[in-house]
Amino acid sequence: MFDEASPIYRQIASRIKADLLSGVLAADEQIMSTNQYAAFYRINPATVARAFQQLVDEGVLYRRRGIGMFVNPAARETLLARHRERFFVDVVDPMAAEGVTIGIPIADIIRRLESLAKEDNDER
Repeated sequence: MFDEASPIYRQIASRIKADLLSGVLAADEQIMSTNQYAAFYRINPATVARAFQQLVDEGVLYRRRGIGMFVNPAARETLLARHRERFFVDVVDPMAAEGVTIGIPIADIIRRLESLAKEDNDER
């Protein structure tokens, strides 16, 4: 499950966020405890605790004292908003700039996207 590309605690946090975005985890759902998670993946509990704390700090999880960690009801929408903004910054803005650089007017790019959207709607 884990690779050498980034710290394990970040990979844990990313996996939980992905599970939330994909619907595997739901609002107010309890997640595995630090010790359960550590035992299941055979990693240090401190690494899991660091990931969970990051998610609490980001508002993805919340802690119920003596009970465990739960998914924040607003987390999915917050994560989707962040992903949407990152999509525009990382994908759309550079695409538009490249189009302009090679002589494609923004209006043509918009028409192409609208055409793709129409095709997508027709397939549904």
